[in-house]
Amino acid sequence: MLREAPVPAFAANLEGKLDVIYRAVHREFANARAGTASTKKRDEVAGGGRKPWRQKGTGRARHGSIRSPQWRHGGVVFGPQPRDYVESLNKKERRLAFAAALAERFRNGAVTLLDAENFNVSKTAGLAALLFGSAKAARRGPATLIVCGRDETNAAEIRRVSRNLRRVAVTDDGALDVKDVLRFDRIVFTQPAYDALAQRLGTEKESGDGRP
Repeated sequence: MLREAPVPAFAANLEGKLDVIYRAVHREFANARAGTASTKKRDEVAGGGRKPWRQKGTGRARHGSIRSPQWRHGGVVFGPQPRDYVESLNKKERRLAFAAALAERFRNGAVTLLDAENFNVSKTAGLAALLFGSAKAARRGPATLIVCGRDETNAAEIRRVSRNLRRVAVTDDGALDVKDVLRFDRIVFTQPAYDALAQRLGTEKESGDGRP
């Protein structure tokens, strides 16, 4: 049921695109940051309305307020404040990074096809044997991402039997992004997902229009 995936046409001439792949992945991680870390500055800390002790005659260092940073519960110097981490990357570069990352996987032989039309595996152990050779090998096998078509008939069944496999995840071709392509050691496409992705990226390469 598993066979080697042919290299699609869009994967040609996409070598040496590590810079745009890096920027695309960095953008995804940066845009996921909440940016809500916050500390109180000296003027935001409660208390400290009077001088803690007189200036001279006590033998102690002079202080003007208990809100100073050197005091316990005082203000924080240059602490984090709420900010926006969003980075921009134009659509053409995002498409190029996604296609280049996929092309690299194809060149390394990390992409296979799953015959989902004849998929009759009803138990997790059966899927583990199909993907890794045995259930025991699945515990330390390569991290595998199964990509199904959006409206594929057996997608729900594939998700169900893969739920207890720690090193297996399932997504659809519309949700696949450059981060997923790079995060997993192996990508398994069903035939409808492979055809849809190859058609989409091939059309985008010719016309310059589309996504992701």
